[in-house]
Amino acid sequence: MLKTRKLGNQGLEVSELGLGCMGMSYAYGTPDDAESIATIHRALDLGMNFFDTAEMYGPYTNEELLGRAFKNKRNEAIIATKFGFSFHNGQVTGLNSHPDNIKKFVEDSLKRLQTTHIDLLFQHRVDPNIPIEDVVGTMSDLVKEGKVRFLGLSEASASNIRRAHKTHPISALQSEYSLWERNLEPEILPLIRELNIGLVAYSPLGRGFLTGTAKRAEEYPESDYRRKDPRMQGENYTRNMKAAEAVQNLAKEKNVSPSQIAIAWTLLKGNDIVPIPGTKRRVYLDENIAAASLSLSNDEIHVLEKALAPEVVSGPRYIPEIFKFIDR
Repeated sequence: MLKTRKLGNQGLEVSELGLGCMGMSYAYGTPDDAESIATIHRALDLGMNFFDTAEMYGPYTNEELLGRAFKNKRNEAIIATKFGFSFHNGQVTGLNSHPDNIKKFVEDSLKRLQTTHIDLLFQHRVDPNIPIEDVVGTMSDLVKEGKVRFLGLSEASASNIRRAHKTHPISALQSEYSLWERNLEPEILPLIRELNIGLVAYSPLGRGFLTGTAKRAEEYPESDYRRKDPRMQGENYTRNMKAAEAVQNLAKEKNVSPSQIAIAWTLLKGNDIVPIPGTKRRVYLDENIAAASLSLSNDEIHVLEKALAPEVVSGPRYIPEIFKFIDR
């Protein structure tokens, strides 16, 4: 069974591994709702209680999926969801964290999730047009109303994290963090540890590079996000697959899977970090959960971190259209 970890010091405790649910409905291939719901139920059986979704995933359909999955099981789950984008005909048109929009989102989200409260509410991306104090102030009102339990930010800058935390305690920051992507280490990780804010680490498997399953961008269908991933294109792909061989080599030595090495590394970076590897299949869920019992020596960690040092990974992690939403 999985152990628990604290996110922040406001009382939020979750399983040490969570389940990123985005790929069940959005961005990665064709949805299979029956297998996705079976995967969620299997996660509960194995002691995983932390599930991450968002309004954007679909949009809307991923929250609806979780609503169906947790019918009669709501008290077993801790659900995190996110707001902050505007849509037209199902497509993202920009950012919108206006207080009125936040309140409407929460009401709609509660209906989609078939619940009376959201356990952890994230601002999905910082809206430069709305002061963070106004955003978090509105989120704080929702806590007082009992519709939300804990607050979080996603991909926020150090300045906005500090300002937000002064307005209302922030329990968690959600950002990409893995052996593959370590942009948080110079400034953000030290800050959130100073403020006792936990980290929810998405993409801990490096979008398939760390597992050795990433394909070249052009091999993915038009509807798949990875078709536009700069790190999967041309020479970037070749260099990155070469760098990631260190994970596969160590996995062979230890007779485990590469994904287990990648997840174990993230777990070992601190008890205040909760990785949320995404999957929509039970077989991969079981594999990921087994990583929680895997240990790595200091020498093994050193080899991995040298092979995949930030200067080694080739290409930006997002295309410019997505990077413009990152608050850095």
